[in-house]
Amino acid sequence: MSSELRILLAVAAVLAVLTLAAAVTLAVRLVRARRDLRRAGLPVENRWVFWAALGYLVLPVDLLPDPVFLDDIGVLLLALRSLRRKSAAVGG
Repeated sequence: MSSELRILLAVAAVLAVLTLAAAVTLAVRLVRARRDLRRAGLPVENRWVFWAALGYLVLPVDLLPDPVFLDDIGVLLLALRSLRRKSAAVGG
């Protein structure tokens, strides 16, 4: 195997790990946001948004192949934004 190919594979592996870390971080933030809303007594009306986002993260069917977690990150960000918007509308 040539050194250029090894470098390319190493860079691809690092990028895959970084995007996976970002997706997991966003999933944790989503779970915490939902938990905080429930603890505060605010109704979490659209439960399907939460479960759909987590399901999309763990299911093998994606818009992009699994080593690229950009679509997962986008779905998690949209769900987190939706939950935050609900908490601001109800609480504020």
